[in-house]
Amino acid sequence: MTARLADIAVQAGVSEATVSRVLNGKPGVSATTRQSVLAALDVLGYERPVRLRQRSAGLVGLITPELENPIFPAFAQVIGQALTRQGYTPVLATQTPGGSTEDELTEMLVDRGVAGIIFVSGLHADTTADMGRYEALRGQGVPFVLINGFSDKVQAPFISPDDGVAISLAVTHLVALGHERIGLAVGPRRFVPVQRKIEGFVRSMREQLGMGPAEAGELVQHSLYTLEGGQAAAGALLERGCTAVVCASDMMALGAIRAARQRGLRVPDDVSVVGYDDSPLIAFTDPPLTTIRQPVQAMGQAAVRALLEEVGADLPEGPQESSRAPLRSEFVFHPELVVRGSTASARRADPDAGRGIASPSRARGAVQDPTTG
Repeated sequence: MTARLADIAVQAGVSEATVSRVLNGKPGVSATTRQSVLAALDVLGYERPVRLRQRSAGLVGLITPELENPIFPAFAQVIGQALTRQGYTPVLATQTPGGSTEDELTEMLVDRGVAGIIFVSGLHADTTADMGRYEALRGQGVPFVLINGFSDKVQAPFISPDDGVAISLAVTHLVALGHERIGLAVGPRRFVPVQRKIEGFVRSMREQLGMGPAEAGELVQHSLYTLEGGQAAAGALLERGCTAVVCASDMMALGAIRAARQRGLRVPDDVSVVGYDDSPLIAFTDPPLTTIRQPVQAMGQAAVRALLEEVGADLPEGPQESSRAPLRSEFVFHPELVVRGSTASARRADPDAGRGIASPSRARGAVQDPTTG
């Protein structure tokens, strides 16, 4: 039976425009008013639209960009365990090349009645993406939390590591070892975490080495968050005479080690490499990787707590939506430098280093690719 807006409006005691906003999941309607409209649908015998049916209290969606990077399974494990302890069941939805998009995965989870969604490194981190998708999700009454990335256009809790401090820790460590030509290998510029890393790098190079922004900017190389991306970025930085490379992920750092070895350079004797994340098993690479430890445990648990607070606030017995101040807060977690075997004291500059040519002493002996064992 097709619902008539006028009948529903009279039963709920609201305008037809308000009924239309509720049925179409539009924002700007209080929780009490939304419940009145849904109750009117039930009284009049109309079937609720799928998106407005009662959400299961037991399901929480988790959307990640992919699982090839070990940091994302690490987040999934921590978040899944935290949800399970609270009596919820995590539903993992992963994007794959050529597969479902974040919007499609979100729609799928909403259709299945999840109580909320946690996004890890999603479109909220992309400064070129339309943030209206998150406002639309909030308009449907679905609470969500966003990890790694920030936008002042989105009303939601954000969970982030302090990217600027992270890079500062790496640069300070390398300068203490005598390095002066330090490169930064990061992802595409449009992402908020990348921008924050670059800001921390430029600031640290100025404070530690007196280097100007323009000169420091020449030591920043953008690429993809993959082993191949790290290899390409590090190769370009080595051509510019860098004796150390800070990478935006551990996968990129493994690619940087490969790039150095392809040029007959040894890590860390000739080139120091620092990763980012402290992914599982990264301590067992050859050499063991010096890296910035992203506080995954604390961040994952904080994301779950923030989401469940949002879920509780959306319950009928909670405060009215219109009486709540918009929640747009970022919880920032301090990273940690983990020193292992991929960094060492800088050697005296080799006149051929800028061209990636190894000296005879460097070329002796077989080198092992950390990705092939």
